Amino acid sequence: MISHSPNPPHRQVLIVDGSADTREVLSTALRLRGVQTLEAAGARQGVEMARQYHPRVIVLDVEAEAAEDDQICREYRSQSRDHHSRLVVLGRAVQYEQDLPRDRIVSKPYHFAPLIRTIEQLLGSSADTSHRPRTR
Repeated sequence: MISHSPNPPHRQVLIVDGSADTREVLSTALRLRGVQTLEAAGARQGVEMARQYHPRVIVLDVEAEAAEDDQICREYRSQSRDHHSRLVVLGRAVQYEQDLPRDRIVSKPYHFAPLIRTIEQLLGSSADTSHRPRTR
């Protein structure tokens, strides 16, 4: 599912979570803040959507189908590196812990407010750095 908004692509978040309720709550909260959201129920679907849309932030629940599959992990890391997407992982993410800063791994159970603040910070930092002129 894709929610459209008039915002530029740097305000786009992909939510990969097996729970339709969780996707809906997070998506609604982000849309109310002017963020365009994409939703995927499984990790493989999320990888395909990430390739197609290049979202600025990917929120991946490790309980989503196939989220801890080695190939899927490599795909998300590659997407993050190659397309400058920021990956936020929900849950105990052993396969992602070596690559991600601690603040981008959110333990369960979690509260939506801190997660949304983290996403907004990542959206803000990616927007700021992509349009800032370089200084010598």
